[in-house]
Amino acid sequence: MPAPILEAEPERLAELRSYRVLDTRPEQMFDDITFLASEIFETPIALLSLVDHDRQWFKSSVGLDVPETHRDLAFCAHAIWDPTEVMVVEDAAYDPRFAHNPLVVDDPSIRFYAGAPLLTSTGNALGTLCVIDRVSRQLSSEQESALRALARLTMGQLDMRREILELRDELEGTGRTQAA
Repeated sequence: MPAPILEAEPERLAELRSYRVLDTRPEQMFDDITFLASEIFETPIALLSLVDHDRQWFKSSVGLDVPETHRDLAFCAHAIWDPTEVMVVEDAAYDPRFAHNPLVVDDPSIRFYAGAPLLTSTGNALGTLCVIDRVSRQLSSEQESALRALARLTMGQLDMRREILELRDELEGTGRTQAA
């Protein structure tokens, strides 16, 4: 079942694009975060997922060898609906939103999902930092707090990356003006 589209979707997508991160090369800082998430939660899959108009694109992934999936299949598209909460699906095979999802029924056979929204200062969720397992599980309150902390660290890195790009653009613009 596809996630409904947010009322503020145009604003959310504009803010996502302002980060200029979609379809960029891997970056060690983000790969380190997904690696740590996979290790801390002992899950075979961890993703930094950005929810675009019709896809979820993975800036970083552990245990999944595809760069993106269609938004209609995305657990993360459901998780951004309430950006203040970590979305936990203990067993996707019994969740009506996901029971017939090809990612549950077929490979990678998702059972457990926990995704913490990547929340901007304006309140938009760009995507999630999520951990996924092939067996059903629960998430303790301490683990939920840890996932939130990793999502905040991820947003801090995304914000810093955007600021660097903006500064670079400004400096390049100044250089062009002085050369003219």
